[in-house]
Amino acid sequence: METVRENISQPEALENLYRADKIAFKTDFESIYPEIQDSEIAKFWKIRLAFDQPEEKTISFNKLDTILLIITCLFTGFLIKLPELFSIDLKEFLFYEKNGGIIVMFGLSVYAILTNKISDRKKLVFIFLAFIIPALYINLLPSNRDSNSINLAYIHLPFLMWCIYGFVYIGFNTSNKTIRIDYIKYNGDLAILVALIMIAGGILTGITIGLFSAIQVHIENFYMQYIVVTGLVSTPIVATYIFRNYPALTNKIAPIIANIFSPLVLITLVIFLINIPLSGINLYNDRDFLLIFNAMLLGVMGIIVFSISETSIHNRQKFSEIILLVLTGITLIIDLVALSAIFYRLGAFGITPNRVAVFGSNILIFGNLALIMIDLYKVNFKKAEIKSVEDTISKYLPIYMIWTLIVVFGFPIIFGMK
Repeated sequence: METVRENISQPEALENLYRADKIAFKTDFESIYPEIQDSEIAKFWKIRLAFDQPEEKTISFNKLDTILLIITCLFTGFLIKLPELFSIDLKEFLFYEKNGGIIVMFGLSVYAILTNKISDRKKLVFIFLAFIIPALYINLLPSNRDSNSINLAYIHLPFLMWCIYGFVYIGFNTSNKTIRIDYIKYNGDLAILVALIMIAGGILTGITIGLFSAIQVHIENFYMQYIVVTGLVSTPIVATYIFRNYPALTNKIAPIIANIFSPLVLITLVIFLINIPLSGINLYNDRDFLLIFNAMLLGVMGIIVFSISETSIHNRQKFSEIILLVLTGITLIIDLVALSAIFYRLGAFGITPNRVAVFGSNILIFGNLALIMIDLYKVNFKKAEIKSVEDTISKYLPIYMIWTLIVVFGFPIIFGMK
């Protein structure tokens, strides 16, 4: 994306980029077009790519990409079925808790390596070690469901693998903050596509089992154990394939979702805050409610970041920017309430891995939200660019990664596997 933006005034360079990878060029161009639409060259390419569209419709799929998709999905499905191939006792060894996130992210990374034709040995060695070392570490940990520190390592490891996959996705270009936002936008689009695919897959599963049951052929066990399980771990890869080959689809859906959800979430949070004191629930003593409270906070944080990435890419809308400012402010208040409750529980009931992990995560989220709110205030009232909010988000990502490393590798040792 950055390459297209940098060469927008150089027709020859744009032509070379287009011929090198037409699909990637179209994806990147569509993403940045709102920013460059005043350029005469950009207008020309908009018309040219639109003119090419009918020809593209006659081709049902990109053959090479489709072959690579099938290979990657089969490989990922093979990895997820390792317990059955090697007769691993899932009660004694928590295979899926330890390896589920690693397998999904490794599958995505393999697909990225194949489609982007990454052949640099140093990069390939880094990717291999970045997955194999955490995999060896997490599988060497005791399979103890009662250990909070180990369970936290299980929970946080997928996010660490998500960070590793991020390095692969951005081509190891860590100095370019714009590409980090591209990765966040991709994840938002991916979440939407995964949800749609899973809904369609659920309908297909119901129809398939129902049809075979009607003719007295019972395929439920086979279908659930092999087709559904393989489909679940392959869904993000399939969604990435759609994102890569049909960018116009996600470019239309994502901003609509962002514009609809932001005000709805804001209204919900306001009503929620009003009803907390009326409900009679004691946030400081009700552990389960506090956990739900924090899960909701993480979800809202994700929606804010996704909405900002969509707002910055598409035409700016003052209403959306104000909504995001207010939503961020409300979420900050909720985070303060959560922090006070966690701080109280640390003092009243002592230090535990769960409380320290939740407290640390909330501190990080609070700092991030505070910086985002300052930037959104400047965007709304000081005529700052929305890109400044993007920069704040991208700069903060490494801090989350560092905290995740501490939880995954440090907590089991610090808390003695308890």
